[in-house]
Amino acid sequence: MAAGRGGGRRGVTVALLLLAALTPAGAASAAALPVVINTWAFRTAAETAWRVLESGGSELDAVERGCGQCEIDQCDGSVGYGGSPDESGETTLDAMIMDGNTMEVGAVADLRRVKNAIGVARKVIEYTKHTLLVGESASLFAVRMGFPYEDLTTQKSLSLYSEWLNQNCQPNYWKNVVPDSSKSCGPYKRREEVTYREEHTSSQRSVHNHDTIGMVVIGVSGTVASGTSTNGAIHKLPGRVGDSPIAGAGSYADSTAGGAAATGDGDIMMRFLPSYQAVEYMRMGTDPTVACQKVISRIQKYAPKFFGAIICANITGSYGMYFVLQTKFLDPN
Repeated sequence: MAAGRGGGRRGVTVALLLLAALTPAGAASAAALPVVINTWAFRTAAETAWRVLESGGSELDAVERGCGQCEIDQCDGSVGYGGSPDESGETTLDAMIMDGNTMEVGAVADLRRVKNAIGVARKVIEYTKHTLLVGESASLFAVRMGFPYEDLTTQKSLSLYSEWLNQNCQPNYWKNVVPDSSKSCGPYKRREEVTYREEHTSSQRSVHNHDTIGMVVIGVSGTVASGTSTNGAIHKLPGRVGDSPIAGAGSYADSTAGGAAATGDGDIMMRFLPSYQAVEYMRMGTDPTVACQKVISRIQKYAPKFFGAIICANITGSYGMYFVLQTKFLDPN
């Protein structure tokens, strides 16, 4: 395994692939506000969020616009339309946004035919008393809120799906089924004898298949907001929901402590609520980088082959990150 961490400005340098951050120009240290950080080198998203703050927008506005920029840009194919088709060939979206002042959360999962997932998640906060809407019902809600139905399929997603079918649907997320899911496309039926050996999905992940943008914004007054947007794991089972739209898993914001956002193998990460736990560590005074490291290390105890990362920032403006990657994915060849 390869692991790393970053803190403040140095963290941006040593882990450019895993963190984009913006702080005030000329700041003497990383402990300066406001701060915009997001997972991976999606700098345009960070710059979009930063401009929202500069123009007087709220932290929640900044998160919505920043993550929304990645949806428009189809960041690395892992965010927005036209990427990560499920095993039926459809692209669906997950997103969440959290207000660290009120602790309100809006989220959507398995969203279909609507491109602006983070925008719909914001409307869940503003126009409902709910937290999470899913599937076709989430799409109907989006239309009632004024979002248009649009095709999320592109030539690229069709090509990805076709190539997968031609490779006997490998890799996939089935286990304990017949016929053998490692050799065929099914349709599958359950095998009578169930094997409980953990079959990690990390082999399907790489530096260029990292599933999500997670963003944390802390304003000049220490107000925190966070959010995520993703099209999920490629070739997932229809209806699958990962960590991204789950509060405390994909991201978490608390204006009394800080914010965090995670990326990577969501089926494993969501079991540990790493973003919530990292914020609680920072509440107790733990340095953001150490908080990130502690939550990732806990996951590794149970899933040694786990792939993922987390970014953390406290309300003073200090920030950091920690990640684990399969070494074989670091070779560009």
